[in-house]
Amino acid sequence: MSNKKDSVSIQAEKNYGFAAFAPLFIFIAIYVGCGFFFTAIGTPDPFKQVPRNFALIVAIIVALLMGKRKFSVKFDSCCEKMASPGLMTMFMVLIFAGIFAGTTKAMGAVSSTTNLGLSLLPPSFLVPSLFLISAVLATVMGTHMGTIAAIGPVAVGLAQATGLDTGLAMAAVVGGGMFGDNLSIISDTTIVATRSAGCQMKDKFRMNFAIAVPAAIVTMIVYGVMTSGAVVAAGDYAYELIKIVPYVAVLVLAVAGMDVIIVLIAGTLLSGVIGMVTGTLTIVTFSQAVASGAASMLDTIFIALMLKAIVGLVEDMGGLHSLAVMAHKNIKSRRGAQYFMGLLVGIIDFFVGNNTVCILLSAPLCKPIAKKFRVAPERFASILDIFACIIPGLSPIGTGMLMATSLAGLDSPFEIIKYSFYVVFLLIAVCATIQFNLLRTKEEIAGNEFYPELEEVA
Repeated sequence: MSNKKDSVSIQAEKNYGFAAFAPLFIFIAIYVGCGFFFTAIGTPDPFKQVPRNFALIVAIIVALLMGKRKFSVKFDSCCEKMASPGLMTMFMVLIFAGIFAGTTKAMGAVSSTTNLGLSLLPPSFLVPSLFLISAVLATVMGTHMGTIAAIGPVAVGLAQATGLDTGLAMAAVVGGGMFGDNLSIISDTTIVATRSAGCQMKDKFRMNFAIAVPAAIVTMIVYGVMTSGAVVAAGDYAYELIKIVPYVAVLVLAVAGMDVIIVLIAGTLLSGVIGMVTGTLTIVTFSQAVASGAASMLDTIFIALMLKAIVGLVEDMGGLHSLAVMAHKNIKSRRGAQYFMGLLVGIIDFFVGNNTVCILLSAPLCKPIAKKFRVAPERFASILDIFACIIPGLSPIGTGMLMATSLAGLDSPFEIIKYSFYVVFLLIAVCATIQFNLLRTKEEIAGNEFYPELEEVA
């Protein structure tokens, strides 16, 4: 009898439709709304007046109070959603990225790398160089978060030495990280997108390359023009090449295909050894740098956990299902299908804050639409991956953006977002291919059917 009641209550939980998104909208209204309000009245640190964590706690309380199931059932459900393997993997990357960033800074790698860049590069090419280096590192490492942790402190140092806007320098790092994450063949985002769509990695890579590279080139040109008047202050920019070795090692190990966690651990240990040899670290200060680096990521981890719990409850109440139903009712063309798939991925990614989890959630909802309008698997995978990399570069609650804001010591993510040109150009590029039917595959032109496995399901 109890099983029957539980099944009835669970079914009733799936009838909330778009009202299921209420907790997320409440979170955004409190955090972003209050931030804009205090900005308008000229309050210092406007986005810190009503803390983001307070808004999250209010939102999760609302989510737990919604619905007809018992509170204990809803609480267990949100805890299960938080315990997803993908989220735990992301947290481990965050922790070890924070440790690497903390130890390299304490050892002196950041200042040496910054001074080397100031000595060798013209000021107008510093920000484009940050974008290029971040793009290369993210491509070989397969993660934008690890890239932001590694290059972010260097970007801050360069901005301070040249008088450039720190948000601008960090935007170049975040954009380069998104470029690499989108193209890397070892990125979990790319792997999940290709597997979900059922296409070859090389086919998806070629399509993404044709869209992303023009956007990257335009971005570097814009950054170069914006910083053409930059001047490096006079001074002695001394550097020690040995202290740059951890960054070189990370790049080499990533190119060799090693796991990102192993790469970050190796970089951390190497930083510790070099610091002790050069006298900038001791066992005690090394341990303190490791601890403080890990602790610097705890706030970001808390935010990601709370958002995942809220989204899990939204999913239970039928919010994501309602989006899929709306799609099947209103999409009338192949162009509209692709726009909707991108929009759905973007909405889910904005709220979830994790590229991989976003694709896992949205791919099953989008695949029937891709089949109905004969969108090829590589095109489908490209849309999933590109839109999952656009939103983190524009979202004030995205994990990578939050990490970049913390590393740069900025008051608000919007100080970075306003310079996030790469993701904007990438959005324009992918929308152009949709609007004008560019990059169509031979199979699409021939009108072939795709996704035969869905016939079996039907």
